[in-house]
Amino acid sequence: MQGDNIVTKQQEQILEQFQAYQQQAQNVLAQRNAFSLELRDINNALDELKKTEEEKVYKISGPLLIKSNKEEVMKELEERRDIIELRLKTLERQEAKIKEKLEELKEKIKGMGL
Repeated sequence: MQGDNIVTKQQEQILEQFQAYQQQAQNVLAQRNAFSLELRDINNALDELKKTEEEKVYKISGPLLIKSNKEEVMKELEERRDIIELRLKTLERQEAKIKEKLEELKEKIKGMGL
């Protein structure tokens, strides 16, 4: 009878781990989607800035619209783009590790007959 309780606790722990990894996967996916959208917006803004011949452009800073030098704005956007691209690569690696762990746990769950 006590052996049954130990197995049940082990099964419970594995199921809890599986659920925790599923939640992590959802969080990583949400972050990736948000960063991907921001990256798309930055690339669109850079494309528009390259098309304009104006030396002064407007940028939004909180609730303000500020007149700025085009080159400075482009530099800021390019730096932000680089940061986001690095973050996306990190999230992709993190997602791959989580998926790998989820597969391992799925096999354990199947092996336990759950």
